[in-house]
Amino acid sequence: MATINAANAGTYAFDDTFKVNRLGYGTMQLTGPGTWGPYAEPEKGIQVVQKALDYGINFFDTADSYGPWFADRYLAAGLKGAANRDQIFISDKVGQTRQGPDVWTPHGEPNYLRQQVEVSMMTLGIDHEDLVFLHRIDSHFSIADQVGELKKLQDEGKIKHIGLSQVSVDQIKEAQKVAKIDAIENLYNVSDHHDDDVVDYAADQNMAFLPWFPLATGELAKSGSVLSTIAKKYNVSPAQIALAWLLKRSDNIIPIPGTSSVDHLADNVAAANVDLSTADFNDLSELSTKK
Repeated sequence: MATINAANAGTYAFDDTFKVNRLGYGTMQLTGPGTWGPYAEPEKGIQVVQKALDYGINFFDTADSYGPWFADRYLAAGLKGAANRDQIFISDKVGQTRQGPDVWTPHGEPNYLRQQVEVSMMTLGIDHEDLVFLHRIDSHFSIADQVGELKKLQDEGKIKHIGLSQVSVDQIKEAQKVAKIDAIENLYNVSDHHDDDVVDYAADQNMAFLPWFPLATGELAKSGSVLSTIAKKYNVSPAQIALAWLLKRSDNIIPIPGTSSVDHLADNVAAANVDLSTADFNDLSELSTKK
């Protein structure tokens, strides 16, 4: 029986010295309803992070707006004392404000972005950010001003890598005039992959691509879904097939499924052991185009 380990998914190199396993973990579900307020069982959330480490996950995706701040706190607590802490990569996001459950308002004022990076470092207990995404481009400020502030922080040694979230190819190109962009995080999954051009451009430019909503928050994983027939062929869950499709889609993709359940975490990581045939991959790829 294959071991449950994120390393089985292969690795992605952000630079010459650091490789991450291509199945990560997203902290968004470690909050209250509407991604607002504290998680109902904080200790359980911390335990999920600790279990993720046991399963070989060394890539954790978070954001100051998750809670806000609560997910960062649980992540910091879960990683505290980890034996391999220097081999753990955290991707963070700034540029969204929160006014209540399910309310997200972009704010890209350069001073605000700088403030959020500084506060995130304090909350996470780190002296630099491995990767910071501009969570959303704010139309009230130029891309040059928003990405430019992240570039200043990078020059100061506070950010190693810069990323963009929910962007088009044209917006990426605009940002590349200001700074080196190393990662993109867009909505993308087996039933909604209309951003194929972004994935391909990112791969061509040696950028990582993080698909958020990789399981449509469980919708793709439901028994009886379109994925069920193929899942039965491999004797795995629909969620594992959805993640296996992402891993096979492109070598620059790093899925970051989130969960507050240790059992679901194990199921997600086990997707690293699924080797989809070309025929099944192609059949799954048609799901989005049929919408």
